[in-house]
Amino acid sequence: MKKTENGAQGQTPVRIVALVGEGSVSPLNSTPWYDVMLHTAEKLKWVDEGFEMSVFTDNSCRADDRTIVQLRQALSQANILIIVAVTNQESVKWIRSNSQDVSNVICFDSSPTLTNKLGGSLVQTKAEGNIFSKLPLPKSKKLKESEEIVQSVFESWDRHNSDDIRFCLLVIINAYIRPVPILKNLRAKGFSTLSCMSPQLEEFSLCVLQKNNCLELDAKIPDKPLVTPMVHFRGENIDHEMAEDLFVGWLGNLDWSWRVVAGQNPAYDQFPCQYQLFYREGQRVILVRAVFQVRTLDGDLVWRRRKYRVKRGKIPGTFSFSVLDNGVVSNEFWTIVDVSDDFSWGLFHYHGAARAAGQSYTGQFFVPLMDCIRTRVRSRGWHLH
Repeated sequence: MKKTENGAQGQTPVRIVALVGEGSVSPLNSTPWYDVMLHTAEKLKWVDEGFEMSVFTDNSCRADDRTIVQLRQALSQANILIIVAVTNQESVKWIRSNSQDVSNVICFDSSPTLTNKLGGSLVQTKAEGNIFSKLPLPKSKKLKESEEIVQSVFESWDRHNSDDIRFCLLVIINAYIRPVPILKNLRAKGFSTLSCMSPQLEEFSLCVLQKNNCLELDAKIPDKPLVTPMVHFRGENIDHEMAEDLFVGWLGNLDWSWRVVAGQNPAYDQFPCQYQLFYREGQRVILVRAVFQVRTLDGDLVWRRRKYRVKRGKIPGTFSFSVLDNGVVSNEFWTIVDVSDDFSWGLFHYHGAARAAGQSYTGQFFVPLMDCIRTRVRSRGWHLH
């Protein structure tokens, strides 16, 4: 069992217990669910220091040492119990007997005899197959809201990425425990929806969202996690100009600065092929052209481009980006986390917000010089120095 640190001062902590099947493996690159939930606990702290999550395996239910005492104590104080991949019947029986006082219980990929509960009331994840479920009977407002929350939570979970796993818990906290400020602008389900990028959408968004802010949204750039930029490159202190050179990267030797092969943010990760082109215009202005493929709703792959304006941050290795995307302005704060001395790879982190669209986000890009590109570089007589 592991537990995150105590919450923020002046806030009543939100206590969460995560109980995962011993040895269970997630669909996130086959990472054990135990490790995934530990990472989720850390990411919850980035939203609010008062969100505390303890993580146990279901072996704790059958232990005869102090672990089971710790689990019982955690459940006695828990606002939320999240159960993942627990199928052992002995564990299931123990959980049912010891979680009755937890107001919010949500189960994923676990025994069907475990039940979900939100706000102290049992909830269904699917409509029961009886004749009454098919009748257009009126539903109370509370029941409708509960069904919408359940749908949002389970759709997010099924996307199987770390942001949406955290999102599941944030939705429950926001609905049944206390407001979560970053969800106040929520108008869609989850973070991974890919817009159609049509001219009509851009015109609509520019008028309704950006120019007139008809939805009265106001998203802020996140300030957590705090990521510090690299300070040395090839034994020298990094200044602003050197940091820009690191961004410019391979442009000139190749047709792009860096090619993105991995990322953390699912909205960016949906693009199957991405190239970043950093270049100077004049002495102080650096621009970025992002060239990427988009899979349309019809399944076709098409190329799209975005042009970012870039300003130096206060600290070398940090930058402010701005872009007009589908009629909405996004502002981002980028950090060069690290670049290898031989330019064979780089790691860039970003926080961003589309204020008028009510969306905040964070992520990072890994940009290695792949073997096929290395071969091309060597064949042209270039050097990795």
